[in-house]
Amino acid sequence: MGSTLLASPLAAQEQVLAAPQTDETAITVTATGARGNVADTGQSVTVIGEVEIDAVQGADIARVLRRAPGVTITRNGPPGSFTGVRVRGAGAEQLLVLVDGVRVADPAAPGGGFDFGTLAAGEVEKLDLLRGSNSTIWGSDAIGGVLAVTTRATRGLDASAEYGGDDSRYLTASGGAGSDAFFVGGSAGWQKTDGFSAAATGTEPDGFEQWSANGQVRAYLSETFELFAQGRYARGSLDIDGFPPPHFTFADTAETQDTRQYTGAAGAIYDSALFFLRAAYSVSDTERESFDPAFGSAPTYTTDGHSRRADLRGEWRPLGPFVVHFGGEREWTRFATLFDAPQKTSIWGAYMQGGIEWGGISAHAGLRRDEHARFGGATSLGADASYRLGRDFRLRASYGEGFKAPTLFQLLSDFGNTGLVPERSRSFDLGLDWHSRSDPTWGAVTMFRRDSRDLIDFVSCLGVTGGICTNRPFGTYANVGRARAQGFEVEFGLAPTAALSTRLAYSFVDANDRGTGADLARRPRHALTGSLDWATPVLASLGGDVRLVGDSFDDAGNVTRIDGHVLVDLRASVPLGRRLELYGRVENLFDANYVEVAGYGTRGRTAFVGARLKL
Repeated sequence: MGSTLLASPLAAQEQVLAAPQTDETAITVTATGARGNVADTGQSVTVIGEVEIDAVQGADIARVLRRAPGVTITRNGPPGSFTGVRVRGAGAEQLLVLVDGVRVADPAAPGGGFDFGTLAAGEVEKLDLLRGSNSTIWGSDAIGGVLAVTTRATRGLDASAEYGGDDSRYLTASGGAGSDAFFVGGSAGWQKTDGFSAAATGTEPDGFEQWSANGQVRAYLSETFELFAQGRYARGSLDIDGFPPPHFTFADTAETQDTRQYTGAAGAIYDSALFFLRAAYSVSDTERESFDPAFGSAPTYTTDGHSRRADLRGEWRPLGPFVVHFGGEREWTRFATLFDAPQKTSIWGAYMQGGIEWGGISAHAGLRRDEHARFGGATSLGADASYRLGRDFRLRASYGEGFKAPTLFQLLSDFGNTGLVPERSRSFDLGLDWHSRSDPTWGAVTMFRRDSRDLIDFVSCLGVTGGICTNRPFGTYANVGRARAQGFEVEFGLAPTAALSTRLAYSFVDANDRGTGADLARRPRHALTGSLDWATPVLASLGGDVRLVGDSFDDAGNVTRIDGHVLVDLRASVPLGRRLELYGRVENLFDANYVEVAGYGTRGRTAFVGARLKL
């Protein structure tokens, strides 16, 4: 099939031009950088669509992501707090995240990752998650995997409102309009909650409020050529806790953090049956300000991370089953903090991948070269293959290499080390699929391993004055780590009747430091999510999720243990006519007292009610 829009939230062009519709949950952009069918790649990909996202309910995107195998999530306190997503035991900052095709990592953050606490589920149309290293296509940061987030922008109107525990309110709306010549659409949301104490020992609630909006404009100049512009803006305020005197232990404080994010992209797309080309220029910016009333009204700390990127991606089908994917990009990043003068750097890269997609066989192999202004170059290789066994089974395998460039903070801040080299990884996986995730009944099992080296970590210089600690009395960063993550994933769905469906995703991940043999911090070995949905004879729908997370450690030395936990969510919905739906849910039904990050609180049993309107 020909490629379509890498950054299109709903393949709007196909809808407007009345082209044949496809199952969006069978389409991926993470495998090749262009739009293709999941069955045509040997890589491990999970796609979660709008219907499933809406069924889970609520603003918390983490409750949706944990349905994918290999995914574990940690949050530093109440809603809006830093939320890290780890894939197959990789660090949260080793997952490349794109929103509508734009990289959204914060260059001013020490690790350069993306905070999922600022992304609301109601503005998301689709989640496309590749598990495994893939820097061949995507360049830096794609060590643990790639997550492409598509925001909502459909013809018509979809709006919802809900209220629940902790005085939580959530409003969201999306819509669009178009013709054969244009499309205009987007989404917006507002959420506010009193929250609960970020410090597990605290009693003062820590609240969160955020506004967000996404929009796009597309002009269809012909059946094969279009121009587009799109953007996202989010602004939020979060109450946080700190380390007040005289004990300087984590406890209630009146501190707050304000965050402002914006992304934007503009470009052109040419898409014919044999040739696809997308050129774009994009920007991403994250600004944070921290305040502590104990020290007055001025910010106590500020950061500003900014990136600009020019990229070109293409697909060419020269003859029959042969396909060539290619592309290149250049990125300019800069950062500044209250204590660090502005610094900047750049990186450019180019790749090519050849493949064959014929009958039940698909295979691809590619090569990429990147050059960084500070540390030099990096070469990445990748290959995958998929073979259909009969009508229902598919055998797949992949090899991928990944690298992550040192962040500007790690290189050039007061703690920086200009001698850093990129983190590197090699990943393998082998899987067997029965049907696909978009079918009522399906299953898959995958074995995987990822070896990483030159991992960057903070090095304390307490009492050390020479070597790497020269002129770094408070510490610095160094390439000190080697790690291995290996295990297996099992997932299946079963629909014994048209009214009843079940899903299960389980992963076993053994992630350890190859230097010390210790488990990597906050990487539970076991993670399982099971769900059931039943359309009752009286129109109401009932459902529930069970989340089981195994034991882990909070620290690299494996001193502080985090006990495993089980969470149960129940939900229901009732249609009132064709366009209005009432819904409700109870999260943490049995009021489990659990920990994700040592010292931070978690939410107890909480109920929500809401309504959704579709026009």
